[in-house]
Amino acid sequence: MGDVVTIRDVARLAQVSVATVSRALNGQQNVAPGVRERVLDAARELRYVPHHAARSLSSRRTRTIGVVLPDLHGEFFSELMRGIDLVAREHDQHLLVSSYHGHPDELGGALRALRGRVDGMLVMSPFVDSSSLAQDLGDGQVAVLINTHLTGVGLGTLAIDNHGGARAMVEHLVQQGFRRIAFVAGPADNFDADQRLRGYRDALAEFLPDAEPIVLEGAFDESSGNAAGHAILAMEQRPDAVFAANDMMALGCLFAFHHAGLRVPDDIAVAGFDDIPLARYVHPSLTTIAVDIAELGGLALRALLAGREADMSREVRLIAPHLVARDSTRGTRRDSS
Repeated sequence: MGDVVTIRDVARLAQVSVATVSRALNGQQNVAPGVRERVLDAARELRYVPHHAARSLSSRRTRTIGVVLPDLHGEFFSELMRGIDLVAREHDQHLLVSSYHGHPDELGGALRALRGRVDGMLVMSPFVDSSSLAQDLGDGQVAVLINTHLTGVGLGTLAIDNHGGARAMVEHLVQQGFRRIAFVAGPADNFDADQRLRGYRDALAEFLPDAEPIVLEGAFDESSGNAAGHAILAMEQRPDAVFAANDMMALGCLFAFHHAGLRVPDDIAVAGFDDIPLARYVHPSLTTIAVDIAELGGLALRALLAGREADMSREVRLIAPHLVARDSTRGTRRDSS
């Protein structure tokens, strides 16, 4: 294996200084055309490949993007990272990924650990109180927020229209003939969960004004959905449909109902939110609100890369999800009593 070709080798062959080679290879204008051509010819002859790490010392570009998420476990985060990674590869970017394990107090440490090591950050902080986020990011840090409620800080935000999606699901269940619709909520401090609960309540008031909301606690995981399912089974007057604030909790409900011998959707309908890949393969297949999770991640990184070169939009951009009706809500019931 031959010796590694360095920028000094290119400078020696082109008979110019190292600084001139650097300027020529970086496309700077203060290099005479003839000199630039000589440098490029020398680089081609020697098959010189610029070293990104070395270039970042002078250009302050690392070709690395920081991604800070509340968790890395589960299909939602797996799909989100898949979308981010696809765009990163398209643009020859590397990723540094950090999780703060769902603890808001650890978010600041994760952000500070990446400062100065990356060209920009993608940050998901779905907690209702994200007031310290801008301070932890630091001045001048280019960042795009994902599903994060934080306004007036000069950062672009991409978010799912959680309220609109929840409203669409309740409307679908009412159209299917269901009248007692329970909702399994997400964590109390989570902005997505808050907006989905608000959408459920608003839609219930609009489409079933005489119905009482039935809200059960959840934590966006299978076990809390399973616990909610058992709580529903114990009710004296059981709902005829359950709308869970995410698919993982809906799957937990399905598991509880199957073990109790209930037929879904004939005895009780079940619906979720997110459209994780598993949703279409369970039995019965799960009706849900589809969010293109991978596309969400890809769009966020594209916005971040655009924002490094130009002033990106500082407004919140809502991504509209859509209803996917599957077998878990296709019952034969049409009782509107």
